Amino acid sequence: MTEKTIPLLTCPAIAPVAEFYTALGFAVTFEQHSPYAYLVVERGTVELQFLGMKNFDPATSLGGCYILTDEVDALHEIFRAGLKETYGKVPTRGIPRIGPLKDMAYGVRQFLMTDPGGNSVRVGQPTGGDGHIEPAPKDTFERALHFAALFADSKEDLPAAATVLDRVLALTHRRPTPVQRARLLILRADVAHRTGEDAAAVTRRLDEAAAVPLSDAERATIPDDLARLAELRLSLP
Repeated sequence: MTEKTIPLLTCPAIAPVAEFYTALGFAVTFEQHSPYAYLVVERGTVELQFLGMKNFDPATSLGGCYILTDEVDALHEIFRAGLKETYGKVPTRGIPRIGPLKDMAYGVRQFLMTDPGGNSVRVGQPTGGDGHIEPAPKDTFERALHFAALFADSKEDLPAAATVLDRVLALTHRRPTPVQRARLLILRADVAHRTGEDAAAVTRRLDEAAAVPLSDAERATIPDDLARLAELRLSLP
């Protein structure tokens, strides 16, 4: 016997969902409007199905799925390009949105998306480990980065991430290394952007991060963070 699991997700209307997934390279393989709205999209071996519910609020959605891949970097680049072509810019906050690509503390390299129905679609590539979260580092600043990244890019609890980052950046009795400071400031700017801070405030945060003096060797150790800094600059008006 061969079985297959297909996520059934909700949305208030199927047209915006179809547009979003088409931008990602999915094909609409089934679309129904009566007696109820229903949509099926497929990309390779990935199939997602959607039920339209008129009074459904995407902001309250708890729906989602995880897509495992062996080409997460390529998919992130392809998805961002497709979204930019469709929407005129890459949506990085609000609904819909696509998040940064990161190595997580539970053995995956992943990024998160939220579709127009409010469904959380996580796309990841295993990097090792058994799926459990690694123990938090003992170093104060590495520990802050560990928890802030989990809050921001796994749990999506942005206020909690901001609290962790603000607290550690305000310390005066000890100082982070230049690499740690750059990473902390970039993540804080990212969280500020996603929580709706005005562009001028986010730009000031990015400028502060970019001003941290880093050698070429140090920059080579944080490619994802520096890529996110560049992405954030491009997303601002």
